[in-house]
Amino acid sequence: MEAGLHNWLRLLALGMIWGSSFMAVSVAVGGIGPLSVAAGRITLAALALLALTRLGGISLPPFRAPQGRIVWLAALAFGFFSMVLPFFLLSWGQKYVSSGFAGVTMAAVPLLVLPLAHFLVPGERMSLRKLFGFCIGFAGVVVLIGPGAFARAGTDLEPLARLACLAAGASYALGSIITRLAPKVDPVAFATAATLLASLMILPVAVAVEGIPRGSEAPSLLAVLYLGLVPTALANLLLVAVIRSAGPSFMSLVNYQVPVWSVIFGTLFLRETLPPQLLPAMGMILAGLAISNFARARRRSATR
Repeated sequence: MEAGLHNWLRLLALGMIWGSSFMAVSVAVGGIGPLSVAAGRITLAALALLALTRLGGISLPPFRAPQGRIVWLAALAFGFFSMVLPFFLLSWGQKYVSSGFAGVTMAAVPLLVLPLAHFLVPGERMSLRKLFGFCIGFAGVVVLIGPGAFARAGTDLEPLARLACLAAGASYALGSIITRLAPKVDPVAFATAATLLASLMILPVAVAVEGIPRGSEAPSLLAVLYLGLVPTALANLLLVAVIRSAGPSFMSLVNYQVPVWSVIFGTLFLRETLPPQLLPAMGMILAGLAISNFARARRRSATR
């Protein structure tokens, strides 16, 4: 029961953290290019995690140890599919589609994880009950965001941008599967290695395409600092811990929370209007969470 409670608290914290990131990104891109924002947050996260491993006396996974190369290859894949690729795809895609559509695609991640986990992860079998719960949660997000999420913006690149957002969701799904299948190492060490490799991948591209940001305003720089330390560094630690403990299907449920927290933070700090469909949408999302995890809770109680 205690381990299960820890995972639910981590999931709740991740939903709040990632829900707040939408505000920070909107502030950051006001003065810094989207690639530079992604590179900045990943690089700051890598430096923060490296400092954490030093202070904690934690060593990065040894490359020459048994399965060492597999660990680093998994960290490389996790860094690419969970940070570099989706950060870029979403930054570019949201220039041409509504933020609501991007939110819906992120809510589809659990539905993408479900079949992947069924075939690739032992013990993550797909069931009708779990699928039904995931679909109810997804429907709750659609109700929250409203029909405007699917309205066309009328830009020439909109169809390609929609595909980019869907590809970002699929990328997150692959990243969670890779993390679960990676050899068991210290989760802090794995998250640090993955974030460091992601920084090495995206930083040269950002500098080559957008150059080094100059004369940026303080709010943009502070937003990037927040994105690097909280929604990237801290979130990566929580992400790896939850996936290793509870599996990718459970972890993917955080994507139903993110739009809810995004709306709440927008209301509290950006003076946005609280949508009237918030409470019914939250009810559907909570019902989906309960149904999809009923079997997990029943198995846990049966083992006591």
